[in-house]
Amino acid sequence: MQHQKTWTTVGIAAAVVAVAAIGVPLVTGATGSDAVPAAATHTPAATAAAVPSVPSVGAATLAALPEARYSAVVAGLLPVDHTVGSAEVFHLRTDAPLFGDDRQHPVARFASRDFLAQPTTVVGLRREGAWELVLTPARQELPSRASGHAAAQTAAWLPAAALEQVSTPTEHVVISTAAQTVSIVDASGKVVQRFAAGIGTADTPTPTGVTGYLEQRYVDPAQGTGDHPIQLTSLHSSASDEPYGGSDGGLIGLHWNAAASGAVSHGCVRLSAEAVAAVDALPLGTLVTVE
Repeated sequence: MQHQKTWTTVGIAAAVVAVAAIGVPLVTGATGSDAVPAAATHTPAATAAAVPSVPSVGAATLAALPEARYSAVVAGLLPVDHTVGSAEVFHLRTDAPLFGDDRQHPVARFASRDFLAQPTTVVGLRREGAWELVLTPARQELPSRASGHAAAQTAAWLPAAALEQVSTPTEHVVISTAAQTVSIVDASGKVVQRFAAGIGTADTPTPTGVTGYLEQRYVDPAQGTGDHPIQLTSLHSSASDEPYGGSDGGLIGLHWNAAASGAVSHGCVRLSAEAVAAVDALPLGTLVTVE
């Protein structure tokens, strides 16, 4: 995100609750791998391997895990380096543990309430037995520790029993850095609306070839965006730890700016008032793909 001193001033309302052990029989399905699968489906793929059962995580263990929030860096998360075609949207019944590839040792937790004390939006990519592969708003690695490039999006495995499904968006956002446009696209692939956009410069580029989601939105005139809601995504800068300074984790947002065209930003996507209003009308959890 291109704006300073925003995230540290917002309180989090997240009660740490024990996640009950979920006993499930071993079922046939695809197992995890180092590469997060590009295909998004909630039908388990049939393989010879068994899906691991969900281990018990006690309240104390859960509370001690780092929260997977926009400013966190959690090495055990799975890097996402591709685009996603479809997903489902959930809220959390309670705080829940997040697991890496082995699905045996929790690496982080999802708080049931986000930094605005609203229900956390969870985007699920695939169901496997008692597990859901979900996108997270945290980083897996900082660019400064990854030879100048790090994954813009991360994922993790979460116990499906902690999820409560909500309405899944029927449209998604496509950002073209080559054309410098933002499009709202329906389920059939038809472009419903298209707007000019300002993207990152060569030194602070907008990450490409990846999909995130609309995580949250709010209004903060102090950031120079007027009364237009800032649209926060789960994506982060791949090239810089903090492109704009501050402590927002290099978060990528879509927001109003008078200069809403050209390669002009620190990685965020600058939009006109009309474009911001169009994105603001989309539900949280809407997929955001950058090409």
